[in-house]
Amino acid sequence: MDTTIIIQMILMSLIAVFIYTFIGFIPGTDETSVLMPITLAVILAGTPPVVILSFFIAAIVTLNLVNAIPTALVGLPGGVMSSPMMEHSLYLKEKGLSALVIRKMAVGSLIGTIISIPISLILSGILAPFGAKIKIIAPLLFFIGAIFLSLIGKNKTLSLFSIIPMAILFMGLRHLYWGIGIVPEGTNITTSFFLGITIGPLIVSLFNLLNKKNRSIVTTKDKKEISIPSNSRVSKTLNPFKILSEEEIKSSIIGALVANFLFVLSPVGLTILFGESLSNRIKDPTKKATTAITTMSALAQSTYLSGIIIPLIAIGIPLSPTAIGPGGALFNAPPVFSLENNIHHLLSKGEFVAAILIGSLIAVSITYYITNRFASSISAFVLKKIPHEAILGIFISLIFLLAYMDAGLINIFGVLLIGLTCGSLNKMGVNYGIQFMTLYAAPFIIEKIILF
Repeated sequence: MDTTIIIQMILMSLIAVFIYTFIGFIPGTDETSVLMPITLAVILAGTPPVVILSFFIAAIVTLNLVNAIPTALVGLPGGVMSSPMMEHSLYLKEKGLSALVIRKMAVGSLIGTIISIPISLILSGILAPFGAKIKIIAPLLFFIGAIFLSLIGKNKTLSLFSIIPMAILFMGLRHLYWGIGIVPEGTNITTSFFLGITIGPLIVSLFNLLNKKNRSIVTTKDKKEISIPSNSRVSKTLNPFKILSEEEIKSSIIGALVANFLFVLSPVGLTILFGESLSNRIKDPTKKATTAITTMSALAQSTYLSGIIIPLIAIGIPLSPTAIGPGGALFNAPPVFSLENNIHHLLSKGEFVAAILIGSLIAVSITYYITNRFASSISAFVLKKIPHEAILGIFISLIFLLAYMDAGLINIFGVLLIGLTCGSLNKMGVNYGIQFMTLYAAPFIIEKIILF
């Protein structure tokens, strides 16, 4: 591999760490809404594919670790993946253990990265010979995946009944665009549609503010007091074996290992399932909470890394919630990538391994050190100096720009329609995984199920 390319991979990995360290400390950001647009911008800038992959891997490793810090420090979820940690984080915060929890999260993230990468690469090698056959049945797998995620969720009936209406919405907009000649017939608008799903809950919240009654309910003149505990009293050792107990290490390894084999399922669902089940046998409430937090941190990394590495290397189509959402641009980013010609087709196995190792090692080593030493200081800076509204405004603007690039002005309103519909369903209990799976299964659902 050319030395210039390796240098670019290292530099872009460092840039990803820098960007997502600060974004990750901002509470309330969604992984897809902050990963996908920036990754797409990197792709459209003409960056070499191997450099794009190293950037993305560094970004997800950084974001998944740093996103958990606001949860531990101030009781606000950094993103969707950190929301399962809320209950345990608040309990440990009341015990004055937030600074220690951050260190345990960092080690859990380290374990998840170390376990997931080799296992994902091995599974990719095993599945690669079957990639062509998997592609043929992919639409059916997406449909089955949407049903399966509905059945393992809390709102089973609602989720199941929402699949066909959402499919009609997605295909209805596509046929509208084809019918009025906005895009050539057969062109699937996908990127801006799943960004519409991503910002759905935020769009619903913003539209609620346009209602005077709702606005008066949430209006407040009081300032919210947030205390950020110092980590000065916690041991400064970076040795993971001195930070975690034997039980915490074992649970993290088991969770990270098993999650790789279930990469097609919802990362949040897997994090809740294994995080809780592996800690339930512990009687002491404090030890149970720290074990759950550590295991969930490992799972957050493992589910995301396996969910992007295996579909990207072995199959070439987004066949997991992670690949469909945050990693969607790696598979389909017109005019640079398409489902028939994306990073899967452009990189050799050696380039895949190099990009994944460089991106992950740079990210995990830097963020592991930073979170162990400077988590409290960075949290204070971000909460005081970076307005949450400004960050959300930037990403909404970028999503509307991408919607315009996909299908013109009408698609901005199409994305708003998707955001309002899917955001409302999300708030009612239909999770992102089901919505993303339905988006990709929509042509199959309409042609094979509805019109059968």
